[in-house]
Amino acid sequence: MAIEQVKISVEDLQRGMFVSRLDRPWTQTPFALQGFYIRDLEEIRQLKKYCRYVYVDVTKSVGDAGIRLRHMASAATRNAPSAAHRRNGRVPLAIPCRPVQVHHKAYPPPAPARGEAGRARKLQRRLMASMREVMVQIHTDRPLPVQQLNKVVEDLVDSVLCSPDALSWLARVRDKDEHTYSHSIRASIWAAVFGRHIGLRRHELVQLGTAALLKDVGKLMIADEVLQMCNRDPRSELEYRKFVEHSVKLLSAEAALDPQVINIIRCHRERHDGSGYPQGLRGDKIPVLARMCGIVTFYDEATNPRGASVPVAPSQAVTQLYDLRDIAFQEQLVVEFIQSIGLYPTGTQVELSTGEVGVVVEQTYRQRLNPKVMVVLDSSKRPLEKMRLFDMAAENGRKQKLIERGKLSVCDKVTIVKDVEPGTYPQVDVNAVCESYLFSRQKLPAFLSRLVKR
Repeated sequence: MAIEQVKISVEDLQRGMFVSRLDRPWTQTPFALQGFYIRDLEEIRQLKKYCRYVYVDVTKSVGDAGIRLRHMASAATRNAPSAAHRRNGRVPLAIPCRPVQVHHKAYPPPAPARGEAGRARKLQRRLMASMREVMVQIHTDRPLPVQQLNKVVEDLVDSVLCSPDALSWLARVRDKDEHTYSHSIRASIWAAVFGRHIGLRRHELVQLGTAALLKDVGKLMIADEVLQMCNRDPRSELEYRKFVEHSVKLLSAEAALDPQVINIIRCHRERHDGSGYPQGLRGDKIPVLARMCGIVTFYDEATNPRGASVPVAPSQAVTQLYDLRDIAFQEQLVVEFIQSIGLYPTGTQVELSTGEVGVVVEQTYRQRLNPKVMVVLDSSKRPLEKMRLFDMAAENGRKQKLIERGKLSVCDKVTIVKDVEPGTYPQVDVNAVCESYLFSRQKLPAFLSRLVKR
């Protein structure tokens, strides 16, 4: 079996190579998370600023560079274990799975979240009302409000196409009286954000969003004690898994519902290596939209678990997801999903290199590691008298120019050190931050004073 990646000096990089690892953490560089293709000499020049060597994925590299790399790797060894082998202590069979076509420039750059926030909030209320009605209709054996549901999902898609951050905010904020179906609403939002990122057509976005919204209706047929179990025994797990078949049966009775939506729901718990259910499909046998639905479901269940389970920080959920690449989920789609939401999604609490704590309020789509952050706690973790908006991309861009002129050092840049586990700082009211940023009628001031006193 051929080597999957090789270590290469930045001086030897060529266009067409896929950089999969750096010689330092991704967070210390401006590059996209978890790998990218080298498209031009400017990217090589940027890599030289930060790295001495990188790791290049042999199988993903294209063109003359890819041919040369595969020849080098084949000559070096035919028995080296792959990254997947080392990760899992086993040698998996090759799983047929064609790359998914991705069109990152299919839609225009997002509009500011604050301009879309009002419509997004109304839309979330409509989503909640629609899901309440769906649950009532199922309980009373009455037809589902399919046309009403289709309309609200179409509006969700249009909102995400305009500004992904506005609805992402509302997906991140957990209501104190959260209902059991809130997971489906959040999954539908993440699905639309994911689909927008890879350039799905609008009707596919609607299919994916509708499927994510309705995928769990069959859980109404499962006993509460089974649903609430954190660790199910084999018999309870088999009983729990029947919810997929229940969902398909319930929704198949709705003639107005798009059959593709039902197919996504039928397959959203299938896994890349065949370990999923109900049919044990794997690789290409799983529809692309179902693979995407499975990824957003996993992510939201990790960050918003059912019952007494403790939610994990987004970076941990991303790490768990990344560890399952080419095992439970197709690697390409895992990487694309992570890039679609960023390492620090909107609504994430983060600690800055200054020691201060803030909340990510909006993404900078060309610089995912430099979002807009509302600073709420000082370096001693005490609440600030007035929250402060910090545009990391703008401020660090200004400092970069001074660094290049020798007037500052790289250490003067303010960076995100880590995201913070939910509940670590009870004094941080994420809902209040959301209200202040998205819905305040007063225009928030620009970042007026430096976070680092000189």
